[in-house]
Amino acid sequence: MDETLAGRLKQLFPQASGVSRKDWLARGRVTVNGNVVRDGRTAVSSKDRVALGDETVTRVPLSRQLRLVHEDAYLLVIEKPADVLTIATESERQRTVYRMVWDYLAAARPPTRPLIVHRLDLQTSGLLVLAKSTEAKRNLQAQFAGRSVIRGYHAVVEGIVKADTGVLEDKIVQTSALRVRRAGNDESGRTAITRYRVRDRRATATALDITIGTGRRHQIRVQLAAAGHPIVGDAAYGAATDPIKRVCLHATTLGFLHPGDGAPVRFESPVPRGFARVGRRVDDTARNVPSSDERGPDASRNRVGSAPMRRGGSGTARRSDGTGKS
Repeated sequence: MDETLAGRLKQLFPQASGVSRKDWLARGRVTVNGNVVRDGRTAVSSKDRVALGDETVTRVPLSRQLRLVHEDAYLLVIEKPADVLTIATESERQRTVYRMVWDYLAAARPPTRPLIVHRLDLQTSGLLVLAKSTEAKRNLQAQFAGRSVIRGYHAVVEGIVKADTGVLEDKIVQTSALRVRRAGNDESGRTAITRYRVRDRRATATALDITIGTGRRHQIRVQLAAAGHPIVGDAAYGAATDPIKRVCLHATTLGFLHPGDGAPVRFESPVPRGFARVGRRVDDTARNVPSSDERGPDASRNRVGSAPMRRGGSGTARRSDGTGKS
């Protein structure tokens, strides 16, 4: 009796996930009687010889401006540098994540087009997930809308944050000029929740690990600035210093349920090297004194006081025993 090629692959490679098997098909690694077959619905008989070989398609490399963290039949996870747009604007249409990934996938066999799931600000670097199908996009965006996606960031902010952990909860609004700010007392706004944990206190700055409970545009930048600690390099939100010529905000962690099989997946991106020297005394930098970023998670932290971040105007700030996940 005939069966499908997908069913035969499952029998031959029971240890492999369904996502992996579909990826093998998409990449042209599966042959039937020596011929490449990419459709898992293809009927095969007991006499047909099914084999898994090396990838048969020579891939056009992804732009060097991006780092490919993960790719399978459903999605890609890439690392975006600062000063590269996620999608095009009227003034810039070529130097974008979307355009670079489009070129990469268009050269694949079969060709695929990327679908944007979420965005990072121009000035923010770090992890982005892009879908390869409408179904995968809908699945992932539903997880983002349901706030079940784990989204972790690392930031270096101006000043010394005294509380070891905290939660910033505000109403924020976007103006007609697309500038984001905290809502006034007579404005409704949309709730933004940002959780932070101090990783390292330095001479003039503090390194924070951050998770967000909501995904509002510019929320981390707006809320930290409103708390009296703008992100280093973020002149748009009041930063007075810019030692490494970029906003010191990086998306380090991305976790979600895979749209292919529902299994939890998690991706990590290291903190940019330049962040480690921001806010240090000149003599510490000259001696190459390591930060807790470099010493690892077991390094002791210099804890100074326990007061929460300074707040002004409307909005609330409350302490938390941990950063939590959202």
